[in-house]
Amino acid sequence: MSALFESILVANRGEIACRIFRTAREMGIRTIAVYSDADANAKHVREADEAVHIGPSAASDSYLRADKVLAAAKQTKAAAIHPGYGFLSENPDFAEAVIKAGMIWVGPTPDAIRAMGLKDEAKRIAISAGVPVLSGYQGEDQSEATLLAEAKNIGFPVLIKAVAGGGGRGIREVKAAGEFKEQLASAQREAKAAFGDDRVLVEKLVERPRHIEVQVFGDKHGHVVHFFERDCSLQRRRQKVIEEAPAPGMTEAVRTAMTDAALKVARAVKYENAGTVEFIVDGAGPLRPDGFWFLEMNTRLQVEHPVTEAVTGHDLVQWQFLVAAGKNLPAQKQIKLNGHAIEARICAEDPSEGFRPSVGRIRTLDFDGYSRVDAGFDAGDTVSSSYDSLLAKEITFAQSREEAIHHARVCLGRLHVEGLATNGAFLQRCLADADFVSGALHTGIIAEKIDTLADRSASRRRAAVIAAQVLRNLDRDERNIWEKTDGWRLNAPPRREWLLEEGGVTVRIEDARPSPLVDGVASDFAAEWLDEEEAQGDMDGLPFRARHMRAGARITVLVAGEAFVFARPGAAADQDVGAGGDDIKAPLPGKIVAFSAKVGASVKKGDALVTLEAMKMEHALKAPRDGVVAEVGASEGAQVKEGALLVRLEPAA
Repeated sequence: MSALFESILVANRGEIACRIFRTAREMGIRTIAVYSDADANAKHVREADEAVHIGPSAASDSYLRADKVLAAAKQTKAAAIHPGYGFLSENPDFAEAVIKAGMIWVGPTPDAIRAMGLKDEAKRIAISAGVPVLSGYQGEDQSEATLLAEAKNIGFPVLIKAVAGGGGRGIREVKAAGEFKEQLASAQREAKAAFGDDRVLVEKLVERPRHIEVQVFGDKHGHVVHFFERDCSLQRRRQKVIEEAPAPGMTEAVRTAMTDAALKVARAVKYENAGTVEFIVDGAGPLRPDGFWFLEMNTRLQVEHPVTEAVTGHDLVQWQFLVAAGKNLPAQKQIKLNGHAIEARICAEDPSEGFRPSVGRIRTLDFDGYSRVDAGFDAGDTVSSSYDSLLAKEITFAQSREEAIHHARVCLGRLHVEGLATNGAFLQRCLADADFVSGALHTGIIAEKIDTLADRSASRRRAAVIAAQVLRNLDRDERNIWEKTDGWRLNAPPRREWLLEEGGVTVRIEDARPSPLVDGVASDFAAEWLDEEEAQGDMDGLPFRARHMRAGARITVLVAGEAFVFARPGAAADQDVGAGGDDIKAPLPGKIVAFSAKVGASVKKGDALVTLEAMKMEHALKAPRDGVVAEVGASEGAQVKEGALLVRLEPAA
């Protein structure tokens, strides 16, 4: 395809920059990256034809600096700018500056961004367009007394939501009036930090909600179409985890009502380019035409756009380029729906430690090779605490939802990551959850089942079985029978047992046929060894591909995105900072945004002592036991390094 314009600068980083570059290269468009200090050697920089340094690691000094991005565009003579998502993508002033500089803006008009950028104004527009919205308060009076009074009028439970921004930040659920003050302060603080605007609205909470969104597109000739819907109901702390298209249980009557409503919103603001109209849906029963309400409109490309591409066969980034260049969109009847697609967001975080972000160098990063992967990192890259934790998105497609789920589970089971923690096994367990498989979705599934879904013990048992197979093979290879560890006895069958430590947990493995026992528990296990270091198979209904590495007395097993290091008792790896004891330490670099601990104060196990903002999220650090605050090592507003002492406890008198 001949180039529509000569070059494109992507004002973003990570997987979305790499994704946009891929389509640009296919269309013959020269690619230009921008990067911060932390991203000097990043994948998106390596993949671009040209790259320009725009500042320090902090996003506020680099990717959020419109002046620096524009200067880079002028320096490289970029013909167009694509903002990706996040950062400056929904900043109308930046869009205007790009257009005034004579460059093509690959996105909606500044007026549309401005109209839909504030949730209160977006709701007013939706109401005027005849689209259903939830009851709520969108007023100018932001005093605590007024907001609380309005919440009482609406009736608890309610949601407090930041007027600006998106991505699940600045949103708090309030079940009763007594919680309102604390949750309001938290929402306003997070909104101010994320968007520079602490205004909020209050709306009625749908207690078993689904989150369904419609992909819309508009061109410069007044045509507006939709590319069907996506279901994004599987969420944690209002952050999407797994998305799919089409929505499970969708009927033609509901789809028609929902897509018509989405198009009304888009037409109301004369929308151009890619956008997403999001709806909150009653998930207490089957979908119905009167059971959804307008939530917001995201005036940009969405993280989850690949599932729409899979089921429609359309490259949405290509359509963004075509529309920006003045081309016509296809007619609605030319956009067909076929099959089912699922996207899993693979993040550098540890679900077993409250989803604590994981930073550092990636030693191994190996995907299965049978799915589409949009990745922002390769092996050898470093994950920085300056940005969010998204490593990659794995997208699977099949003709049925059941097949798509199976393929997604297989692909995640084959994921190998070493050097940092990921949520790969957590995602695999989410896909195996009975409610998810049946399509009985709502946004609270993960919260309700977090103890099971984030439990590492099942994955550890799977890895321990592989470690036992390795130990069994080592015994087989020993030539001197007197050195074997098989518990040989005269006139009795061999008996072997190994005691290993992993992550501070002692695991007892007994050799048995057909599968070893782990802590006395048998597993439904079948595997074949592909070579000396790699095996694949199925255990307790979860497919896997495992790789192991030996280093002295340690055996490292990589499976489903997790790394397990087994060693003899006493030789296990050191525990993570801040994992327990009397000291509460910073688990990663960040900013102290709230400090409730005071010297001399008595605290109970589980009390929140410090709130740390890192990787675009707030993390509550809690007391590991009852005690008294003996020492405070930081203050509110301070930037702290990983491992810094924040609070020291001593026993109560």
